[in-house]
Amino acid sequence: MKPSVFDLEEERLIKEVTKRGAKRVVIQLPEGLKPEASKLVAAVEKAGSLAIVSADSCYGACDLAVQEAESLGADLVIHIGHSEPTSKKQSVPIIFIEAKTNVRLKSTVKKALPLLKSWKSIGLITTVQHVGTLDEMKKALLKNGKSVIIGDAGRLSYPGQVIGCDYSNAQAVKKDVDAFLFLGGGKFHAIGAALATSKQTVVADPYERRAYTIDAEVQRIIKQRWASIQETMKSEYLGILIGLKSGQKRLQKALQIRDKLQNDGKKIVLLAIREVTPESLMQFPDINAYVNTTCPRISLDDASKFQKPVLTINEARVIAGELTWEQLLKKGWFED
Repeated sequence: MKPSVFDLEEERLIKEVTKRGAKRVVIQLPEGLKPEASKLVAAVEKAGSLAIVSADSCYGACDLAVQEAESLGADLVIHIGHSEPTSKKQSVPIIFIEAKTNVRLKSTVKKALPLLKSWKSIGLITTVQHVGTLDEMKKALLKNGKSVIIGDAGRLSYPGQVIGCDYSNAQAVKKDVDAFLFLGGGKFHAIGAALATSKQTVVADPYERRAYTIDAEVQRIIKQRWASIQETMKSEYLGILIGLKSGQKRLQKALQIRDKLQNDGKKIVLLAIREVTPESLMQFPDINAYVNTTCPRISLDDASKFQKPVLTINEARVIAGELTWEQLLKKGWFED
């Protein structure tokens, strides 16, 4: 096996499985970490347990493999790549392995400096894998004349941390910074930060060893969101999607939105759903558009896949007359 750039905490894993006396263990990983599955299986088997890897998609700590574990008769879930959420206790015990990495960021942050030259005050954000580097990267930016702020709204495990649907640490300091620098791989979290704060965001990607802006992608998404809102305003029948995954079930929120939209003259169908896919929504031809109370990134990142508009909660508030488009642009696409 090739050495991993991620800390999979295999020794801790062996001790935890042994201590708990787990006989059957479900291992759950997000897409980018699934290549590490064989190492984790080896660790679980070394502890004398049967390991079963969940091959389904995993989008975050809101998407825990609890039902799968119950179905398989497992007595423990190993969840890789996300920090532990502050949510209710699950029916099956879960061990969270954050998979932090020591990938060097300094040279990539150096590449980001020319892209940050127009701004003095920079907000630093990252995923759980890189939170240990934030202080070092802050010092590097300070040496180059920048003012640096790392937000802490208290909702996530670490200051400066962002996850796909929670940018509270960025939102907490957006009034105090000119732009954000995201440390990590890919555009996903950087686009989320830009949509949540309405601030320019630069990516310093240590895996691709480059820095770049995502403004063009963000502007494309915003234009598409306005078109979806406009189309939904003309629609009579709306479906409200209620998530069935452990961290995406927001029934009360769905009922509140239903009442508001019904008061606005819309006809509403409530739909309980585990995986929101274009194919699943195509089964309801009478529904003209959808309001998504599950993961908001489905609406924002996958819009082109759907034949009909799939709005976020804040976008539904525009339809109901609670927010104007201008207020939405200022407030951002994620709930506070």
